[in-house]
Amino acid sequence: MKDVFARDILQGRHAVITGAGSGICQRIAERFAAQGAVVNIIGRNLEKAQAAAQGITAAGGHAHGWSADVRDMEALQATVNACVDRCGPIDIVLAGAAGNFVAEAMGMSAKAYRTVIEIDLLGSFHLFRASFPHLRKPGAHVMAISAVQASMPTAAQSHVGAAKAGIEHLVRTLAIEWGPLGIRCNAISPGPVADTEGFARLAPGGDTSWERMREGIPLGRAAQRDEIADLALFLASGAAAYIHGTTIAIDGGQSNLGSLPFGAMLLDSLRRT
Repeated sequence: MKDVFARDILQGRHAVITGAGSGICQRIAERFAAQGAVVNIIGRNLEKAQAAAQGITAAGGHAHGWSADVRDMEALQATVNACVDRCGPIDIVLAGAAGNFVAEAMGMSAKAYRTVIEIDLLGSFHLFRASFPHLRKPGAHVMAISAVQASMPTAAQSHVGAAKAGIEHLVRTLAIEWGPLGIRCNAISPGPVADTEGFARLAPGGDTSWERMREGIPLGRAAQRDEIADLALFLASGAAAYIHGTTIAIDGGQSNLGSLPFGAMLLDSLRRT
């Protein structure tokens, strides 16, 4: 039987990833490239996208950086088309562009709320829609990055929870519509991930905030970016060929305890400022 965990398990595959100029998705892009995939990184900031791609190239991988705002369907479609012109049909799509900030529902404007919905949910739909004509059928896999807030209502995170819940529902619906074409659809739902911009925003009090957040995580620590990348690689590999239409939590058990410690910490940090 073929060893699906051998090196270069993504050899010959073409991956398109948004939000990979930094953080979780940058590490996923690096992991995919290290396993043989050609990776196209799309970000709103061209310099960051190209820097991430150059880092992969310097390490011996193959990557290209592109600029597009995921909220702009026309611009994103043009960029995806350019990726295909350069690298051929798409095997892996990962929607990872996201926005977040800490705010109570009545403490943010309608514009601020809409911005998160547009980047996270609408941006994911735009990427999937733009990629669909170019997906390898059968055999392609589309993924999105969700968050524990989708299933764990959290104070000061109503905008993120709504956006991520929408992403998870979108993935489940596409699994029904695209599954017969041989396209797998899944989502990854991380809890706090160390050394990311999102972690810094959700622990504004530094070590004090983190200690309170950790009380709500049974494993007592944040995830590492490598752990999220490992899960994404598994889902993209042949070892996950029958995993379809689901969201996999990677949160150290946080969602089993609920959001009270997390949300209470966020509210306290807001009300102290």
